[in-house]
Amino acid sequence: MANTEFELRGLCHLALVCEDMERTVDFYTNVLGMELKKTIAMPGGGQHFFFDMGNDGYLAFFWFPNAPKKAPGVASAESLPGLGDIATAHGSMNHVAFTIPLEKFDEYKARLDAKGVQTGPVLNHDDSERGVAAEMHDGVFVRSMYFFDPDGVLLEFAAWTRELNEDDVNLAPVNAQGVPAVGAGA
Repeated sequence: MANTEFELRGLCHLALVCEDMERTVDFYTNVLGMELKKTIAMPGGGQHFFFDMGNDGYLAFFWFPNAPKKAPGVASAESLPGLGDIATAHGSMNHVAFTIPLEKFDEYKARLDAKGVQTGPVLNHDDSERGVAAEMHDGVFVRSMYFFDPDGVLLEFAAWTRELNEDDVNLAPVNAQGVPAVGAGA
């Protein structure tokens, strides 16, 4: 269904906050291979840098001289998916997922391993009760590997295994108490 209200053309950028811009630039350029495309000096001594994610999308970072310290388990995931709790606070950014080609999935996992990046278990997301399968099967809709950047930002490499369709929308939203919306059908 096309958006009839606004002509949105995808994600422009996602802005995160880092503790050390030099370390962030090193990770995103040398480990993930993104190109640093724009650097901005902010009033008060801060910085705002943009990395090219591909397809006209950018991952941006702020560095603020007096930013509060990170709070894992509150404002960022405490653990990698498949290894522990990933819940974060309301209003927080839980993770950034980068689309990768399915045929490159194992190669990219090996590259991260070779670069010393700890990844969680490969998750084959499906519609089973657990939400993931140990092995690939026709019901898997995306394969994922998760890892942290140097500031504890949870990142995901995600490879779609099939097109999503109308059968993939089958839950009514719940309210703050976990109760499904009255009369809401999916």
